[in-house]
Amino acid sequence: MTTILVTGGTGTLGRLVTERLRTDGHEVRVLSRHSRPYAVDLREGKGLAEAVAGVDTVVHCATTPRGGDEQAARHLIEAARRAGVRHLVYISIVGIDRVPLGYYRSKLAVERLIEESGLGWTVLRTTQFHDLVLRLVQGSAKLPVMPLPAGVAVQPIEVAEVAARLAELAAGAPAGRVPDLGGPEVRELPDLARAYLRASGRRRPLLNVRLAGKAYQGFRVGGHLTPQRALGKVTFEQFLAVRFPAVRR
Repeated sequence: MTTILVTGGTGTLGRLVTERLRTDGHEVRVLSRHSRPYAVDLREGKGLAEAVAGVDTVVHCATTPRGGDEQAARHLIEAARRAGVRHLVYISIVGIDRVPLGYYRSKLAVERLIEESGLGWTVLRTTQFHDLVLRLVQGSAKLPVMPLPAGVAVQPIEVAEVAARLAELAAGAPAGRVPDLGGPEVRELPDLARAYLRASGRRRPLLNVRLAGKAYQGFRVGGHLTPQRALGKVTFEQFLAVRFPAVRR
């Protein structure tokens, strides 16, 4: 078994990747800004050399929409090269080359840095996690009327399924850009919002809102979807049933 470093190893995805790899018998180091002994801010890079020393594979899950992903990737790649890391696995997002969103452009730039790094690499793109969709509809439900972007569908996937796929890829040889992984269903946002309201026992009228901009248009035409790779098994309703088990239906 190998020594594997998981960046963002205390996050929604990284925590599950870590658990899966350990269950499979790998030695796993967890890197995050506040998790000792490898408490590292990748944007600064201090302490990164010690974290990657002796590591065979890095699974790069750390990310933030607030900026800094590209600088973090540069620090990680440089440290990995110096340490002789064999394999760098990166989790990315379906549609980052089709939807002109700032965060997506950053993710695409990180992909290119990894491809040009000289390291063995694997990149997996997935659709949005159930957790992200839940945060979106929960935020909208704080208002008396739930505003939702008009004409937008999503293809949510269970984060544990993504973690299992990443662990599988980390245990294997570098594979380059692997096929995308999408959730089991492409669903309109109002449909998912109603599923959330039923599961949580709440009532809200829905309001479809037309937005402006090229990013919104990219979402409207489905640039973030991969219906031909609908390999996930857990539906949004099944995910909600776990999150809201006490609510009468």
